[in-house]
Amino acid sequence: MSRGPNPRKANGSARRKLRDAVRAEGLPCALCGMPIDYSLPAGDPMSYELDEIVPVSKGGSPFERANVQPAHRICNQRKGNKTAPKPPDSRPNDETEKFPPSREWGAQRPRERP
Repeated sequence: MSRGPNPRKANGSARRKLRDAVRAEGLPCALCGMPIDYSLPAGDPMSYELDEIVPVSKGGSPFERANVQPAHRICNQRKGNKTAPKPPDSRPNDETEKFPPSREWGAQRPRERP
């Protein structure tokens, strides 16, 4: 089964410019939400890679800014050719317990001991 040429390398200049533009934004990994050390050499598991949101194998464009996002190499490898999940959200939602502001701590009743 022949896959054909790699579309990411068909227009190396456009891909390189896109990769550099995304790197300049300094965003965290879109897959895990952790910061990316953009100075790490290629091949390092925590280095920067350009990830396609809709994989090229599923019809996504490797040259459209709307279809790419920054990712760690290891996160991108684990994702494979699946569609990207939403990154973890560190903000509490309505279902999670929220801590009251510190100025309200004294207003709360102490717990009764059994």
